[in-house]
Amino acid sequence: MTSTGLAVRVIPFLDVDAGRVVKGVNFTGLRDAGDPVEMATVYDAEGADELTFLGVSASAQGRETTYDVVRRTAEQVFIPLTVGGGVRTVEDVDRLLRCGADKVGINTGAIERPDVVTDIATRFGSQVLVLSVDARRAVDQPSGFEVTTHGGRRAAGLDAVAWAAEGARRGAGEILLNSMDADGTGAGFDLELVAAVRAAVDVPIVASGGAGTVEDFAPAVAAGADAVLAASVFHFGRLRIGDVKDALRTAGVTVR
Repeated sequence: MTSTGLAVRVIPFLDVDAGRVVKGVNFTGLRDAGDPVEMATVYDAEGADELTFLGVSASAQGRETTYDVVRRTAEQVFIPLTVGGGVRTVEDVDRLLRCGADKVGINTGAIERPDVVTDIATRFGSQVLVLSVDARRAVDQPSGFEVTTHGGRRAAGLDAVAWAAEGARRGAGEILLNSMDADGTGAGFDLELVAAVRAAVDVPIVASGGAGTVEDFAPAVAAGADAVLAASVFHFGRLRIGDVKDALRTAGVTVR
């Protein structure tokens, strides 16, 4: 059962680097997937419930490009836009919201200074703050999952489930839960990870990483996801958003 009881959202995920959408496997071997504004417009027309952008490049130049992409996308589409990548301060959030983002994702910045989660939630409200948790399996953590940074390449020394719970306690309004083991593999979502975090938080969870077929999405919802997110299967035309929603409906899931 989802935490909200609301219709499940289907969300395309766009990694944006130097103004282009890129996608790889386990966050490596990135290849060009297209223009983000054009893709966002198509997804909007196809019935996406939201869009999520992550700016892969955290350089000053890359961030200016991200702001420009957000502005242009917000002018073209009328569904909620979550933007993250390099967010570390209240001011970063303020600028992204002014560019047209509806929600802002934070990852490494929150790990470096957890108080920033509280600061952002206090200033703008929990509804705008998404804590992005890049998790992978780890035998040395109590839950069996650890938090990673740098595209899953570096362990943060945090238990992923405990960190998600702390983020929610500090004011994050949503958890973007990305399985680094499953990312880009098409082997299905990490259901054990979703279920473990669902048991620890009462805010919405967006399940990410591993979608390969239309049949992969309903089990993620059954494990506790309030929204399902995918990238390459949409970008390269293997799945359409309408097909995913049809499969969810067939499985008895309420979608928009």
